Amino acid sequence: MTRMQQKNLLDAPADGGDKPAEVSLKGSLERVVFHNEENGYTVFSLKTPTGDSVPVVGHMADPQPGVSLEIWGDWVNNPRFGRQLHMQRHQTVLPAHVEGIRHYLGSGLIHGVGPKTAERIVAAFGEKTFHVLDHEPERLLEVEGIGKKTAEAVQEGWGDHRGIRDLIMFLQPHGVSTAYAVRIYRFYGKHALTVVQENPYRLAMDIHGIGFLTADAVARKLGFEKDSPLRAEAGTLYTLKKITDDGHVYYPLEKLVAKTAADLDIQYDLIEDAIRSLKLEERVVLEPLEGDEEAVYLTRFHAYESGISTYLRKLLGSPKSVEIPRPDEVVNKVVSELGINLAEAQLDAVRTAARAKVMVLTGGPGTGKTTITNAIIRVFRSLKAKVLLCAPTGRAAKRMFETSGEEAKTIHRLLEYSPRDDGFQRNEDNPLACGLLVVDEASMMDTMLMFHLLKAVPLGATVIFVGDVHQLPSVGPGNVLRDVISSGVVDVVELTEVFRQAQESDIITNAHKINCGEVPYLEAPRDQLSDFYFIRQDEPDRCAAMIVDLVKNHIPRRFGMDRFNDIQVLTPMHKGSAGAGNLNLMLQQALNPNGLCLKRGEREFRLDDKVMQIRNNYDKDVFNGDIGRVCVVNVKEKEVTVRFDDEKNVIYAFNELDELVPAYAISIHKSQGSEYPAVVIPVLTQHYVLLQRNLIYTGVTRGKRLVILVGAPKALNMAVKNNKMQKRYTRLAQRLAAR
Repeated sequence: MTRMQQKNLLDAPADGGDKPAEVSLKGSLERVVFHNEENGYTVFSLKTPTGDSVPVVGHMADPQPGVSLEIWGDWVNNPRFGRQLHMQRHQTVLPAHVEGIRHYLGSGLIHGVGPKTAERIVAAFGEKTFHVLDHEPERLLEVEGIGKKTAEAVQEGWGDHRGIRDLIMFLQPHGVSTAYAVRIYRFYGKHALTVVQENPYRLAMDIHGIGFLTADAVARKLGFEKDSPLRAEAGTLYTLKKITDDGHVYYPLEKLVAKTAADLDIQYDLIEDAIRSLKLEERVVLEPLEGDEEAVYLTRFHAYESGISTYLRKLLGSPKSVEIPRPDEVVNKVVSELGINLAEAQLDAVRTAARAKVMVLTGGPGTGKTTITNAIIRVFRSLKAKVLLCAPTGRAAKRMFETSGEEAKTIHRLLEYSPRDDGFQRNEDNPLACGLLVVDEASMMDTMLMFHLLKAVPLGATVIFVGDVHQLPSVGPGNVLRDVISSGVVDVVELTEVFRQAQESDIITNAHKINCGEVPYLEAPRDQLSDFYFIRQDEPDRCAAMIVDLVKNHIPRRFGMDRFNDIQVLTPMHKGSAGAGNLNLMLQQALNPNGLCLKRGEREFRLDDKVMQIRNNYDKDVFNGDIGRVCVVNVKEKEVTVRFDDEKNVIYAFNELDELVPAYAISIHKSQGSEYPAVVIPVLTQHYVLLQRNLIYTGVTRGKRLVILVGAPKALNMAVKNNKMQKRYTRLAQRLAAR
């Protein structure tokens, strides 16, 4: 490539077509600007044969200055740093001449080989050095100054380098990035390439982030047939994993076989054989159901569900560490000291908590759950008991602290989760220290979280689960709170009476109407402000535009609310004109149109954007559903910093931005455990697949001071009348009820 050609490439326009033409460059790695060892993300300069320095960004396993490279990619225009080559793939070009070999070996690429050792090795073998390292490493002992120990270290270091280099070169044509290649090599070590070639489906089974579809594509290119038993096994696990993502803890065997066979387009008997093999490998568990049917569990979920039953029964069978000899007297005294008037049903709830070992307190908004919870806490405090409060999310824990005045933690923090130390540090060998444990928003707890919490509860403790069983079930697998209630093995107090002060709120009144299957009164009084409105707009595009106008203009002007911090749009689904995807684009443009920006794929992250974490990240101590604001955009390092509600700042590298999505509009499922001053909810017939009573009820009860529904009366009527909740396959209730 001539200097003029190089200049033309550097000056080429960024937007000369839908998809930029791929560029190929050769050169030597001049300088490493940034390298992330965990994922291989690298910023470096490439020195071309013409002497130009080209800025490059991409993934490399072990970048070393001086290494000869051939890279392929496309030009991007960085707002701050100008033109850069975005590297899609690369290969190391081994030098052929003595001087290049000496520089290559001495660059630090191989652990234990510095410039002096490299010089001695190359002096001994010349241009045959790489051949000796690959095929005759025992000859290293011929080199002056290299003993057996050093020779073994050089051999091991060269083997690792060659192994990851070969793995990257093998995987890149199959669409597997260098970042994943690094993870694969670290998992399998020097056998990585052999493992991938013999059974590429193990990638989907063993490496988090590499799904079945990617492994299947690699396998097909390697010549694996559609009806390969290895494909059937990996495909079955993939189907079962998707099923747990839908909330099921297990799936009936016949349904699983039929679904997997259809998805993979292979015969039933191959799937049946695959399930038997997976059972022998202890990747799945089969358990008899009623009749001749069987349940198929992923092994860990069978352990979670069985463990919940075991630990809860142990807890129920153990004596209380905080004995209350005359509970009614103690409760009456504490309530009197608090200066509150409790209805008889509320007093009964506090008294039940004083007697019970495990209790569920459930009820809708305005029924007094918070007041009763605080009274229960005071009863145990009056007896000098240690009290712990927790909730599944940071927002719910923060609200618990605000309403009780007591410290409250997320369940993960309470259990001292540490990804670097094998997970939850609190367990049966290192239990929590408490006489009373109160768990708020318990309807959000999935099977895995409930298992780990009960595992850490001391046997003498009293446990109170507080939640609204009529809300949506957990995002994760299971229907834990409902199953615990229906099992009949714990004390349950359900509050139904809405008290006078709460009756003054149209939000609360209409939430209870919805829960009872009644359509709310849709005409708000014109002569006074209400806290609940329905705005009719049947056409989806106009509905979306109306929502943007409400958030940007009408609600802030009429109710004095901040459009970023006070108003949350909640939607039944992601797709469609009034789905979260489109609404986020419209709201971002309306509320935050300009400013510093970092683009990742089709998504832009702008300074001050409202964003949400979409998966648990224990290293960063942020969890699925946490909402924050982008407070720093670092274009040079290609990273953003997000400030979350609990006032911590979290840095996201470029490759981690897939964990964030815009949060101007979020799904109703993601809003569980949170309260917002105002919520705006589209309700349209295009959402009919998800229009269910508990979905609308959950959305409405997220609003504290204002709820506005925008959409079609027909759609709202459909949702309120539809009380057929999606069935989740769980066996927790049966396990608990079994004698």
